[in-house]
Amino acid sequence: MLRRNLIASGVAAAGLGAWALTRPDAALPVDPLKAATTSTAPANPSTIMDMVLGSADAPVEIVEYASFTCPHCANFHANVYPQLKADYIDTGKVRFVYREVYFDRFGLWASIIARCGGEVRFFGLTELMYEKQREWTASGDPATIVNELRKLAKTAGLTDEMLDECLNDAENAQNLVGWYEANAKRDNIRSTPSFLIDGENYANMAYAEFQSVLDEKIGG
Repeated sequence: MLRRNLIASGVAAAGLGAWALTRPDAALPVDPLKAATTSTAPANPSTIMDMVLGSADAPVEIVEYASFTCPHCANFHANVYPQLKADYIDTGKVRFVYREVYFDRFGLWASIIARCGGEVRFFGLTELMYEKQREWTASGDPATIVNELRKLAKTAGLTDEMLDECLNDAENAQNLVGWYEANAKRDNIRSTPSFLIDGENYANMAYAEFQSVLDEKIGG
């Protein structure tokens, strides 16, 4: 399982005000996990909305913590999530909450772009980003990665104008980083993917293990 330091020093107050990304060949944003503090206002994580699937009345809630650049997360979304969704989320047994973890600026950019289309497009873009993860992360070059992410977003109907606005919103980026930091600290998230199932921490599992845990909770 992938393990990294999730609470980087000074993350919530990272210098995001210098972002100026309108096109792939434009000046790239600073690295929010390493930049010096330049923001004049504190992050406001309360402005960030959880992305949710399933019935609000479902008897069990799963919260997934995942990074768009995490290969183990991509594997979960390819091999476990579809069956979990079909058997438990779509049938009203589970309310599923997805919360992003930011290991690097590429994961943050992916999150900003996935959220740019709102709730309607978010989960579709999330699955597409995991499916194509190796392709859009392959170069390691920031400008190329942004360009590849924009291409994926356009297949979901986002326009350059929409993407420019989202990627230039430094306040939202700062709030996302503060939200991630607060979530990870509160819920003791130290690896991805991690899951809270009715408030209990679980590491990544095969589908059969999820099934066993969920059936016991639903039956109980």
